Amino acid sequence: MTDHTDIPALMAEIGQRARNAAASLAFAPAEAKARALIAAADAVWANRATILSANEKDLAFGREKGLSDAMIDRLTLSEPRIQGIVDGLRAVAAQDDPVGRVTEEWDGPSGIHIRRVRTPLGVIGVIYESRPNVTADAGALCLKAGNAVILRGGSESFHSSGAIHACLVEGLRAAELPEDAVQLVPTRDRAAVSTMLTMTDTIDVIVPRGGKGLVGLVQREARVPVFAHLEGIVHVYIDKEADPEKALKLVMNAKTRRTGICGAAECLLIHREVADTIGQGLVRALIDGGVEVRGDETLRAIEGVVAAQEDDWGREYLDMIIAARVVDDIDAAIAHIRRFGSNHTDCIVTEDAAAVERFFQRLDSAILMHNASTQFADGGEFGMGAEIGIATGKMHARGPVGAEQLTSFKYLVSGDGTVRS
Repeated sequence: MTDHTDIPALMAEIGQRARNAAASLAFAPAEAKARALIAAADAVWANRATILSANEKDLAFGREKGLSDAMIDRLTLSEPRIQGIVDGLRAVAAQDDPVGRVTEEWDGPSGIHIRRVRTPLGVIGVIYESRPNVTADAGALCLKAGNAVILRGGSESFHSSGAIHACLVEGLRAAELPEDAVQLVPTRDRAAVSTMLTMTDTIDVIVPRGGKGLVGLVQREARVPVFAHLEGIVHVYIDKEADPEKALKLVMNAKTRRTGICGAAECLLIHREVADTIGQGLVRALIDGGVEVRGDETLRAIEGVVAAQEDDWGREYLDMIIAARVVDDIDAAIAHIRRFGSNHTDCIVTEDAAAVERFFQRLDSAILMHNASTQFADGGEFGMGAEIGIATGKMHARGPVGAEQLTSFKYLVSGDGTVRS
């Protein structure tokens, strides 16, 4: 772990570890998350003497700081209050898992089938004051919703929060889930809070829990979450089990129907096993259709392909230009999209149901498609009447925030070679 006196480096490391944990936690089995919470509850009870001892240190610190009686009461733990923490962890474990729940599904008049499913937010930063039980509450709710969480407790509850956090980590370890899924900022330095509020690369939403001063600070200084319509860096991945006719229809429609809309395909990824067959035909058709294809070393063997530069990956052209690359397998395609995508819309073309499930599960773009043109990324086509944009950011919940409110949603769209007229 980085030196705790170098706050920017410390928080950057914590953020990256949380982001890595969130990537696998997003599709962790419900049973594993429940098992982690039950094991954490057992650990809290087994280590209650250690937690109470840590709490005594915090109470001494709080009295030295001159905390009011009310604040001291909020800070104080007892065996009955620890039992309350245990009961809370078990209650969250027993709840239905919100991740992957289909909230609505319907068929469009075009023939596409649309599902809206709950998905984790990603990484949540929770900033709270003296109550050490929030460590368990926030950690449990975020975990249940498939999110990694960075906890920054109040300086008064530093030792108590640390002891409770250790129990949460023990639970994660017992369930073989990433231990970095629940991290506690290991310093009282207030600079850690200011840094968290600007960690837009690794934190998806900040949740403040405390008094008016804390909430006001967060509202004034936070740069996360961000609600934004960012560029549509849309990918189409041609799997080794793709149907050649469907692939041709879909890619041509996704790129050329309207090049200036955010659902237009900007990058074509082709499985290596079909690069010389389906891939060759697609690239040839694109070039013949007036599209400039900027390809990697493999595809440059095709006459007319222009050499892709590094900045062609992750670029929105909004023109008759497409970047194209051969990938070794579906995981390489997913890795490319994670690195260069904008979480807007991405599509897989395949007849392999397992590949579709893997693609849908491991990517968290706002819209994921299977065998359907990305030009369907449109509120009107989804039956919403109109749209003001495709939001690639994530909104925090309104009202009481439980596990379900710590999720967002994504659309899973399936077709059968369906193209938009």
